[in-house]
Amino acid sequence: MALITPQDVKDYTTFPIVKNRPDKLLEDDILEAEIEIESVTGHRFTDPEFNPLPRPVKLAAIKLAQFYAVLNSDEDRARGVKQERFENYSYTFADGQNIQKPDIGFLLAKYIRKDDPERGVKMRMRII
Repeated sequence: MALITPQDVKDYTTFPIVKNRPDKLLEDDILEAEIEIESVTGHRFTDPEFNPLPRPVKLAAIKLAQFYAVLNSDEDRARGVKQERFENYSYTFADGQNIQKPDIGFLLAKYIRKDDPERGVKMRMRII
């Protein structure tokens, strides 16, 4: 089950491209956001201890889903194109910059698993 809904993302965003994005595509953007959050924290947030979902986690999921929605809806931004020319036509992004991934580390810091054996430093020693 998804942590957030396409309507959550549409209610939060101010970007028309996200508001007008089909729900099916937003569900895929949400999936990308959830996978990233799981990778960062080590939690799936489907356990009963996270019911209801903590607000910082929900906000992080919405911000990431919005980012992926904008990125996935504009092929040129995904490729990092700043200027393109086709015959007598050329264009440059208005801001001249690529979209930046939101920093959600501060929202998720409290929920990062410290006991996960897959995380942390691994050190191997051998006798010389």
